[in-house]
Amino acid sequence: MTQEPPPPKHGPVSFGRNRTRDQTPADAEKSGPARRDSPEPGPGGKVSANAGNRPAKPRGDGAQPPAPQIAIRPIAPQARVKKRHRWLILSLMLVVVVPVGLATAYLYLRAADQYASTVGFSVRTEEVGSAVEILGGITDLGQSSGSDTDILYEYIQSQELVTRIDATLDLRKIYSRPDDDPVFAFDPTGSIEDLVTYWGRMVKIYYDGGTGLIELRVLAFRPEEATAIAGAIFLESSRTINELSAIAREDATRYAAEDLDSAVERLKQAREALTQFRSRTQIVDPEADIQVQMGLLNTLNQQLAEALIESDLLNSTLRAGDPRIATAGRRITVIEARIADERRKFGVGGQGPGGEDYATVVAEFERLSVDREFAEQAYIAALANYDTARAEAQRKSRYLAAYVKPTRAETSQYPQREVLIGLTALFLFLGWAIAMLVYYSVRDRR
Repeated sequence: MTQEPPPPKHGPVSFGRNRTRDQTPADAEKSGPARRDSPEPGPGGKVSANAGNRPAKPRGDGAQPPAPQIAIRPIAPQARVKKRHRWLILSLMLVVVVPVGLATAYLYLRAADQYASTVGFSVRTEEVGSAVEILGGITDLGQSSGSDTDILYEYIQSQELVTRIDATLDLRKIYSRPDDDPVFAFDPTGSIEDLVTYWGRMVKIYYDGGTGLIELRVLAFRPEEATAIAGAIFLESSRTINELSAIAREDATRYAAEDLDSAVERLKQAREALTQFRSRTQIVDPEADIQVQMGLLNTLNQQLAEALIESDLLNSTLRAGDPRIATAGRRITVIEARIADERRKFGVGGQGPGGEDYATVVAEFERLSVDREFAEQAYIAALANYDTARAEAQRKSRYLAAYVKPTRAETSQYPQREVLIGLTALFLFLGWAIAMLVYYSVRDRR
């Protein structure tokens, strides 16, 4: 039996289908077929183009041709810490770890405790039904109070409310009480705009537009001060709602009041014109005066009839030339003349009791009477409309209902130190990671 030659010292070499000691099965699978299919050099070291596609010719003695040698690369050296790794760690410490540590130290060592007071309220509208509405129907003069809640939501964040509460409670002194906390405390030398901005940090508003509920979380450095600020906000909001309700009532009755004033002025002018007419003509009621004149005409007509009858009797019983017949004739003439004069008073150019045309006087009186009658009817209708509008406005009552009264805190829950530290670390790390990715992407493109 022959002895196999020892393996070479410079690296493993495989012959045929046997793999080296240091070669893995995967390497053998990858390298074996590729090497077996590779073409063999021909005479002179040249490789034929179709050599890789032709099967190897068997040798005469039936032995397989030797497999080509495979070169194995050396193993990669162990990873070491480089300069760029040290810069990454240093930047991470400077950008993330150190600021987070400083923020943590400040929050736990110098940040003053804050106490929260909660108050919740909504705008309510109570409508009391009236008997007139039940019987026949009066058109509603008001709308829902949803818009009032929106107005109140904006008012709580306004400069006017901050100014009013500052004048009442001295917000600058309350919010600048911790002298050693420049981050969370207010600078008392700041302007009103600065105070309004700080107010937005200390007063959080939660508004549900569907239900119309408003809830406030008021922060302060003392629990009693937080409760006082929440109560002041509720009082100012209630005052604002009362003003809005008064304005709504005034708007609902304003047009009716204007119509009533116009009707009163019209009636006053009609009555004054009729009074001036009576003073000028000295006739209180031309209709009554006409009735008197008509009675006088009727009396004269009766006397004329009696005089005619008497004259006929005298003419039939006495002889001609009797003085009584002449007297009766003169009486008839006088009565007829008087009747004619009385009738001329009612015609064109006739003189009335005041020396004016009687027909003109009567026509003017009738015109003034009609104006006064229409003015009285308009006044009655305007007064009824005004009373209805006022009753409708008064039965609609808006008020501010508190479903959570201002609370008083027993423990400090703010500032939320753990949350602030976590958010600070998160945003700093994200900023650092993005900056590093951008830097190395730009460097690798160069």
